Order: sequence, then C-alpha cells, then structure tokens
Amino acid sequence: MTQIYEYTVKDKDNSEIKMSDYRDKVLLIVNTASKCGFTPQYDGLNELQKKYAGNGFSVLAFPCNQFGKQEPGSNSEIQEFCTMNYDISFPVLAKIEVNGEKEEPLFGHLKSEQPGIMGSKGIKWNFTKFLVSRDGKVLHRFAPKTTPAEIEKEIESIL
Repeated sequence: MTQIYEYTVKDKDNSEIKMSDYRDKVLLIVNTASKCGFTPQYDGLNELQKKYAGNGFSVLAFPCNQFGKQEPGSNSEIQEFCTMNYDISFPVLAKIEVNGEKEEPLFGHLKSEQPGIMGSKGIKWNFTKFLVSRDGKVLHRFAPKTTPAEIEKEIESIL
C-alpha cells in the first residue's frame, strides 16, 4: 500500500523534499490560494499550527491556481503574501496543480484515499483539506467551507 511518505514534493525554492521528513507527524494538507474568498482561513490554519506544532502537528500548504485563477503569483510572491498578510508559521510549498494531467502525485494519492462527495476524486475548489495520521494514513477530507476551527477536534483526537 502506498503511503504519503513515498512521495517527494517541492518547497518554496523548488528544491525537492521528501514527505518521509514528516513521518510521525499529524498533517493537515491544504491546497491554497491568495485571492480566494476562503483565503482568511490562513489565520485559522496558522492558529492550529501554533497550538499543536509542539505535539507533532503541521499544516502543509500547496498553492494552486486551478480554481478561478486565484493564485497567479510566483512562489516568491506567494511567500511574501503569506508572510506579510498572515505571518504564516507553517510550510507554504511550491505552487502545484491538484487535478488533471499535471497534478501533483501526492494529491492524486490523497484524492484516491479520501474521495469527495459521491466518490468524486477531483478537488472542486481552493482550501480542500486532508488530515493525515502519524503513520501516513489519509483519514479525512474536508470541504473548502470547513474552517480550521471545525477540524480542531479531529486533530486533537489523533495527536
């Protein structure tokens, strides 16, 4: 069975990082965008990061421009936006695609492990969230409108 730890992704500088670097952590993996109605969720994600990082938790943000072209910036512009507007304390990785021919393989895995409503695999919008256990199992998929605060009890239950 494939686990998230078998994938590599790119960081903000386009350097490869191994998902195995996050082994034994509870992860909340999110596709994000800077110009979306859900962008204020960065505040809630940051609160979760600050509150639970010491317990082995991390948010991983993957900017994506596939929905309404709401993440048009370069990796450096995205980093600057997140720092200046939200003082982000979690990794904001390289911009990716979450659907289609060029989808990030990690997201293909997340979607196959936790399909959406009625079994749909595609991600429908920015700020879709996947909760991953310490052993790399994809436990839950949350809709964009689900706020980070609404996920907190789920996170606490597996920390």
